[in-house]
Amino acid sequence: MRLLDEQFINRNHNRKVLFICGTMNTTTMMHEISKYLQDYDCYFTHMYADGLLDFLAKNEMLGFVPLSGATKENTINYFKNHNLKIDFYGKANTYDLVVTCTDLIIPNNIKNTKIVHVQEGMTDPENYRYLLVKYLGLPNFIGSTSMMGMSDVYDIFCVASEGFKELFINKGINPSKIRVTGIPNYDNCIQYSKNDFPYKNYVLVATSDYRETFKYENRKLFIKKSVEIADGRQLIFKLHPNENFDRAIKEIKKYAPESLIYTSGNVHEMIANCDVLITKYSTVVFTGIALGKEVYSDVDLEILNKLSPIQNDGISALNIAEECRKLINSEIKVVRNTNQGYLINRLYNSYIKA
Repeated sequence: MRLLDEQFINRNHNRKVLFICGTMNTTTMMHEISKYLQDYDCYFTHMYADGLLDFLAKNEMLGFVPLSGATKENTINYFKNHNLKIDFYGKANTYDLVVTCTDLIIPNNIKNTKIVHVQEGMTDPENYRYLLVKYLGLPNFIGSTSMMGMSDVYDIFCVASEGFKELFINKGINPSKIRVTGIPNYDNCIQYSKNDFPYKNYVLVATSDYRETFKYENRKLFIKKSVEIADGRQLIFKLHPNENFDRAIKEIKKYAPESLIYTSGNVHEMIANCDVLITKYSTVVFTGIALGKEVYSDVDLEILNKLSPIQNDGISALNIAEECRKLINSEIKVVRNTNQGYLINRLYNSYIKA
C-alpha cells in the first residue's frame, strides 16, 4: 500500500466511497478493495434496488438473490463482524464514488455518481433469457450474469483476464471502459493449498443455485454423473450458499449415499485438496484450473483456460483501488440516461398509486 502524507490523507478522507456488496464472494472482494482506499471515507451496503424489486426484497420474497434472505443477512453480519461502516441503501451520504459487484441492478440514487464495476466471476451462457433482454429491452437482471457489463451504467469495468475482456467486447461492451485488473479471491489460488481441511485426494462436486434462480438443472443426472466420474473414490459435495439445502441433501443421499456433504466452509481450500473438481457454470472452476486439477464443467475447458483469471500474487484489489483513485480524481461529469427496468417499475408505481 502506498505511503500517504498527512495532507493527502486529510483531503481524501472528506471524499466518500460506497461499496455495494452481494454474495459472500463479492462482499469479501469489496472489503479487500477498500483496504487500499482507507484514506477515503468508506461505507458499505448490501445490494438493493428500486420499485418492484425493492418491494419484493423488503417483503422477503427474493431470498434466492442477494437482495434479501440469508445472503443479505450474511453480508450484514460480515459488515458488523469486521467493524465496517454501514450505510444501508446509500441514503445517509452523498458519494464521490460507488464500487459495485454487479450492474444488473443499478439503483436510481447512484446512477449519476462515478461508478467502478468489478466483475464478480463466471458469466452465464447466452441462452434465450440473454436474447430476450438484449433484443426486447427487458431489465438486465432477467438475463442474470449473461448480461454482466451490458448496462453501460458505469465508468470503469474491472475484469478478471484478457480472455474475459475479449468476451465482453464481443458482446458489445465499450472497450475504453474495461480494465484487466484481475479479481480478488481468484488471483492467488496457490494460497488455498495451505489449509486444515481434513480430507485429501477426493472428488469434489461444487453445486450451483440454478434451480433457485429459475434455470433448468437435472440434479439427478448431475449426481449420477458425478458418481460415475468418482468411480469408487470418496465423493464430497459442497452446496452452493443459495441452494435449498434440505432438497439438495435429500437428493444426494438418495443417489450418492456414501458421499460427504458440506453446506459451509471454504470451497477454495476444498478444491486445493481434491484430485477432481466437478461443476456446472461456477466461478470456482477457475480455482481448480489455476491449481491444475482435473476439471469437469458444462463450459468447454479450452474456453475456461482462455477466460481464467490472471494469477498476480493477490494484487487485484490494489489494481482496482488504483482505478478507483484515477476515477475519483478525474474531472469527468457523470450524467446518465437509462430506462433499465423502466417498464416493470412503471407498472409497479401505477399499481401502488391505484
